[in-house]
Amino acid sequence: MADVYLKETGRSMRDDLKSEVSGDYGKALLILAEGKKDESTNVDTAKAKADAKVLYEAGEKKWGTDEAKFIDILCQRSVPQLRQILTEYKNVSKKTLQQSIESEMSGNLEELLVAVVKCANNAPAYFAERLFKAMKGAGTTESTLTRILVSRSEIDLMDIKEEYKKLFGYTLYSRLESEVSGHYGETLKKLCGQDG
Repeated sequence: MADVYLKETGRSMRDDLKSEVSGDYGKALLILAEGKKDESTNVDTAKAKADAKVLYEAGEKKWGTDEAKFIDILCQRSVPQLRQILTEYKNVSKKTLQQSIESEMSGNLEELLVAVVKCANNAPAYFAERLFKAMKGAGTTESTLTRILVSRSEIDLMDIKEEYKKLFGYTLYSRLESEVSGHYGETLKKLCGQDG
């Protein structure tokens, strides 16, 4: 993505991000944008236990929160490793890691780290939830619908549709039928595909 961004804009994505975001939120975004997240599928249980302990001691157990520890671990570990950390965290704390982040942090950083945890735990459920929120209440957030349906259509849209029905009790297609119209709506519904 960074390579395409450079080619399309003639600017470094990292430099542009640096000028737009700051603080711990900016630090976390920059780490994710560098694309240096561990891609290994191997799980090191001992390291996951150690990371879970570090996170517990940096958050719940400490007066104040050491956000840097959360950023370092959550933004750089592989998805399988993060899943193991989530399991190990429950053994160390009375809360889930998501609950801990929500009680210890706020604002954009909280939202970003919760998204990382949710994606590691179950990415299709995370995207189903984002789609639901995009169509909840008055008005529809078309940019979110477009981004998710287009970008996930050849990756895991079938799984997202399953999670959507499981979480909300009706199909994504039926929700799109009631929320979007015209050529735009028809295009989204074709991307989604009708299901039972």
